[in-house]
Amino acid sequence: QVQLVESGGGLVQPGGSLRLSCAASGSIFSIKTMGWYRQAPGKQRELVARITTVGSTNYADSVKGRFTISRDNAKNTVYLQMNNLKPEDTAVYYCNIYTDSGGYWGQGTQVTVSS
Repeated sequence: QVQLVESGGGLVQPGGSLRLSCAASGSIFSIKTMGWYRQAPGKQRELVARITTVGSTNYADSVKGRFTISRDNAKNTVYLQMNNLKPEDTAVYYCNIYTDSGGYWGQGTQVTVSS
């Protein structure tokens, strides 16, 4: 069993910042890619950012220059620093990891950007 525990979501004003964290635990032998996805009401889940074991990253065009993904391999944890948040960033954010035994999702954390 693999568990992903997310934290850091909440309500923030436009232009504000939040930092999401996702800690993985359980029967984890080798985490390859770690990432964050989001799903807004009425929309499909989309990739926000992804990071490989060696630190290579890719971002959705809509968040480039504002969001930064990082990971701590010793703690099996991935972070998403979100700056200059916009109302269109409002969504449920999901952590995702890909391991030797397959892919796993977190339960999601709500991010709401509103004045």
